[in-house]
Amino acid sequence: MFPMETTAAEAQKAIAEEFAFFNDWSERYQYLIDLGKKLPDLKPEWKTEEHRLHGCQSMVWIVPEGNKDKLVFHALSDSTIVSGLTFLALRVYSGRSAEEIMNTAPDYISQIGLAKHLSPTRSNGMKSLLQFIQQTAHSALSARNIA
Repeated sequence: MFPMETTAAEAQKAIAEEFAFFNDWSERYQYLIDLGKKLPDLKPEWKTEEHRLHGCQSMVWIVPEGNKDKLVFHALSDSTIVSGLTFLALRVYSGRSAEEIMNTAPDYISQIGLAKHLSPTRSNGMKSLLQFIQQTAHSALSARNIA
């Protein structure tokens, strides 16, 4: 499923263009929910405490695979909006090299006005997700394989 675009920068541009299409935040939230429904289900053995993302009020599981040349993230939440936020993050970062991940700030968050429209708990969860992705990429740069 990911990457959908050739580069992380192209993914962020596409996200900004898609969200600009909507007139208000109720439509954008509905779009987030729709995106979240597109995430594939996780293998049952991945829905464990070991793969749970802490720092998020919702249940979020994330499993990285690959190495510094290509990192793939599998993730899902029990919340449809959080799954939508996860979809956006994976669209930008999953299937990329560790170096590209480390060199890509999550500009799409400010470009679409997301930071202003998330509850504090969802903002914290989003930060935790992005930190996990960055830490995984950092670890991959100094190791051969993640999983």
